[in-house]
Amino acid sequence: MGGNPDKEPPFFFQKPADAGIDATGVVPYPPLTSDFQFDIEMVTAIGKEGFEIRTEQALTHVWGYAVGVDLTRRDLQAQAKAQRRPWDWAKGFDASAPVTQLRPVSQIGHPTTGRIWLAVNGEVKQESDLSEMVWPVADIVRYVSQSVALKPGDIIFSGTPAGVGPLHPGDVVRAVLRG
Repeated sequence: MGGNPDKEPPFFFQKPADAGIDATGVVPYPPLTSDFQFDIEMVTAIGKEGFEIRTEQALTHVWGYAVGVDLTRRDLQAQAKAQRRPWDWAKGFDASAPVTQLRPVSQIGHPTTGRIWLAVNGEVKQESDLSEMVWPVADIVRYVSQSVALKPGDIIFSGTPAGVGPLHPGDVVRAVLRG
C-alpha cells in the first residue's frame, strides 16, 4: 500500500480545508469530471506540533486515527500529469476527503495490523491489511515534517491498496478498518 520504498520516496499533495467532511451522508458528484474515483486510506491525525521530527519520536505527535476516502477527478489528474502540472484540481475540491470519526491513540493505540477495505454498492473493491503498508506511520510523519511544520488538527492520508476505481451518482460506499 502506497508504493515501493526501494524505488521511490513517498509523495504528498494537499487538499483544502473544505475537502474534509464527515464520512456519513451524501457526497456531491463534483463538477468538471467524467471519471470520479475512490481510494480508501488510513488517516493519521496530528495532536502535537513538530518540525523535523525524528522517527523514534513521530508517534508521540499522533493524536489518533480514522478511515478516509481520497476522492479524485481522475481525468483531470491524467491531464495534469500529461502536462507535468500539479494535481490540485484533481485532488483538492469540495468534499473530496470524507473521514470517519477520529479514534484517539489513548483508546486504540497505534494500529499496525487490521483489515482495511472499501465496498461500492456492496461489492468489495479494495482490500488489504495495515501490515502491508510500505511506509509505517512513524516514517510518514517524519517525512512530512521534514518539509512542513505539523500542527494539531493536521491529517495525513497514508496510501491506498490496489483496486481504486470509478464512482457514479447514487453509488453507496462503505469504508472500514478493522482492529
